[in-house]
Order: sequence, then C-alpha cells, then structure tokens
Amino acid sequence: MSETDNYPDLEKETDIVNNEEFLSTPEATNEDDSTVLETDFESAQTVDESNQNIMKEDSPEGEAQNTASDNNVIDEVTQTQLTSLEEEIASLKTQLETQKTQTKDFKDQFLRLTADFENFRRRTSKEKEELEQIIKKKTINELLPVVDNFERARTQIKPANDGEMTIHKSYQGVYKTFVDSLKKIGVSAMRPEGELFDPNYHEAMLREPTKEYPEGTVIEQLVRGYLLNDIVLRHAMVKVAAPSEEESETEFMDTDENISEVKQS
Repeated sequence: MSETDNYPDLEKETDIVNNEEFLSTPEATNEDDSTVLETDFESAQTVDESNQNIMKEDSPEGEAQNTASDNNVIDEVTQTQLTSLEEEIASLKTQLETQKTQTKDFKDQFLRLTADFENFRRRTSKEKEELEQIIKKKTINELLPVVDNFERARTQIKPANDGEMTIHKSYQGVYKTFVDSLKKIGVSAMRPEGELFDPNYHEAMLREPTKEYPEGTVIEQLVRGYLLNDIVLRHAMVKVAAPSEEESETEFMDTDENISEVKQS
C-alpha cells in the first residue's frame, strides 16, 4: 500500500495546487512579455532616433549644419583669441611708447651731461692754461732784470786783458744759456727799431725830432721788451721819431694861413 493510498485527500490537494499553478503561470508570463516588449520598443525607438541622427549627420544638410556649428565654435574661439591678441598688442605698443619716451629722456639727459662735462673740461683746461701763463709771466718778469744786467755788462764792460776777457766770456756764456732756456718756454725779445709805434707793445719814453724817420717811427729801444708767446711780458721802452723843427714851423705857418683864410671867408 502506498502513501497516497493512505492519504487520498492529500493527493487531491496536490493536484489542485498544481492545476492552479499551471493556470496562473501563463498570466504571469504574459505580463513579463509585455514589459520586455515595451523595453524593446523603447530601445528600438532610441536606436532608430540615433540612426536618424546619424543619417541626418551623414546627409548634406546634416553635414552643413555640423560644419556651420563647428564654424561658429571656431569663429567664437578665433574672435576670443583675436581680441586677446589685440589687447596684448595694444599693451605692448603702450609699453613700447613708454620705453621710447624713457629712452629719449635718458638720451637727452646723457647729451646734457656730456655737454656740461665738455664745457667743464674746456673751462678747466682754459683756466689751467691761464694760470700757467700767469705763473710763467710772473716768474719770468722776476728774471728779466737779470737779463738786462747781462746785456748792459756786455755792452759797457770792455775787457782790458786776457784775464778780463776770460771772465767776460764766462758770464756771457751763462747769459747765452739763460736766454736759450727762456726761448724754450716761449720767451722772445722784441725788435721794434724801424717799426711804427704801437701802444700795445711799446711805451714811448722820448720823442726826438728827425728827418731820417717818418713821424711815429721807433728810433731806438731803450729797455728791451719781451713776449711770452703772444702775451706781452714787458713793453719795450722806446724813443719815437717826431717832426723836425723846420717841419714843425712850416706846419705852424700853414695852419695860420688856413685860419686867416677861414676868417676872411
């Protein structure tokens, strides 16, 4: 005897449950299939839209739209870059103008300083030369009386014997060396005899009437004058020719006659 035989009711219940499961299974399957179909439809729609978009993109109109869109993006980027470059160029131009202005100012300042330094150098050099000339002139003027004494000794002293001649030659040798040294530093003696009197170089000590020289001519140099280059160290003291007495009387008579004629007229 089997177990089902012992439990006839249990077998019936099992059959009932199985029948209910069998009957209910198709209904559940239909619901799942509906959900799957809806999902597949939506996916198909999405794929179809994607395909349509791809087809649109692949079509000439789509390509034109894409190109226009890309061009717009490129134009925007290019315009932004161009604006940035223009701003950078403007900034660089401003900096360049500033640098040019500063360079011009520095150049002007350099030229002014150079001119000031050159003027200072010239002024200093000129002052130095003038100071040197003053010192030379003062020193040489102190030595000129020594030269005068040597010259007077040469003209006035007449050696009487060989001993005196030896002494005379000795100090004349000293005199010559001294004069040569003065010449090396630019000192020169004036030779005014026969020249017209010039107050810039001569000092008239005497006037002597004479027919041998024209009036105003230097007849004799009494004290020798000296030059330091072109600067007068000492004026030459000279005797100047004056009209002779006969010429003076003739000029006087002519003057009286001229006065009489003027009065009569």
